[in-house]
Amino acid sequence: MENVTEGFIPVKGGNVWYRITGNGPGIPLLLLHGGPGGKSNDKDPLRGLGTERPVIQYDQLGCGNSGHPADKELWTVEHYIEELEHVVEALELEEFHLLGHSWGSMLAASYLLKKPAGVRSVIFSGPALSAHRWVADQRNYLKELPQELQDTIEQSEQNKTTDSKEYKQAMMAFYKRHMCRLDPWPDEMKKDFEASNDQIYHYMWGASEFTVTGTLKNFDATERLNEIDIPALFTCGRYDEATPETTEYYASLAPDSEVHVFENSSHMPSLEEPQAYVDVIREWVNRQELRPGA
Repeated sequence: MENVTEGFIPVKGGNVWYRITGNGPGIPLLLLHGGPGGKSNDKDPLRGLGTERPVIQYDQLGCGNSGHPADKELWTVEHYIEELEHVVEALELEEFHLLGHSWGSMLAASYLLKKPAGVRSVIFSGPALSAHRWVADQRNYLKELPQELQDTIEQSEQNKTTDSKEYKQAMMAFYKRHMCRLDPWPDEMKKDFEASNDQIYHYMWGASEFTVTGTLKNFDATERLNEIDIPALFTCGRYDEATPETTEYYASLAPDSEVHVFENSSHMPSLEEPQAYVDVIREWVNRQELRPGA
């Protein structure tokens, strides 16, 4: 891919890797990956927008190509906000669109509540803006799994054997319904899944998507979404862990918001419906730049 710049930015605890794809004339699009503990996707279809605008990815500390310090005190929302501020400053982003996926939506909301300058619009992709609501939605989905798998999950959690093969198999059955419905999973998805930092995930979240025991267990931005006064697009898949009902609820709390549901996707529309995903994000950012007075 042409016009790709990579480098490292020093932050508290280590160096953060970044990649800028393209140098188009539009306002840059900055992506916040999911997790916690995930990484940037090398084949993210949004990189295709690079001819229109720079697309910026970075791996959060402890993830992907960035440094992997063992200090758990760095695994906080506050640290990751500060890290994002360093990235924006180091790359001299005077104006940018911000897209946060999954855990990245928590980070995006937390960052925006500090009222940073220069964010033209925000996209909450597969949003997780209330840990309690997220878990409640996953628990409802679990009731649709075969009883045998439900029993395995319940017993494993009670017996604290969530690292067992049986629990992982049950978890995968859930993920294939609500995380990514492509069968088989693309190699890139499998690779990213295996490369995620489980220590950060377990510390901040928990054993699985439907069990939050970590430091994020009381995360809830809903009461403050009314403070996000920039244009906000909320997107999810029809079968997403971030359910359409919850995504629409979040959008109802933000004053200048829209919702888009990808009808043939779960939590990874960038993989499940890549062209539709790119088209929706492209149309959104282009429209924000044409708004009167913007």
